[in-house]
Amino acid sequence: MKVLGNIIWLIVGGLVFALIYFLVGLLMCITIIGIPFGLQLFKFGTYSLWPFGHEIVNGPGEPGCVSIVMNLLWILLGWWEIAIIHFVCGLIFCITIVGIPWGLQHFKMALASILPFGKEIR
Repeated sequence: MKVLGNIIWLIVGGLVFALIYFLVGLLMCITIIGIPFGLQLFKFGTYSLWPFGHEIVNGPGEPGCVSIVMNLLWILLGWWEIAIIHFVCGLIFCITIVGIPWGLQHFKMALASILPFGKEIR
């Protein structure tokens, strides 16, 4: 069931999200200051390729001081807009009963994109 969910996810927009995350992550990695943010976008891109069967959890010993500061910078620099986009997409998918599993995946990504530093994909 996870494989079917992931294939449908890719068809209905997961591939587009992943490509956008990877492209913006590459652009962020051009500067040294942007590398941590680019790495977080790569993490989202990887998760958005195959979200079913994976989860985003706090890493060992997290949240730490560095991740708290980086999450604060993440929010102040406007990356919280990713959470809004995933939230809106989740609402759109949840309009129909068939789309609820994909909507729930968008809600998980919205929660993870608010404070991404210190999270890992399992």
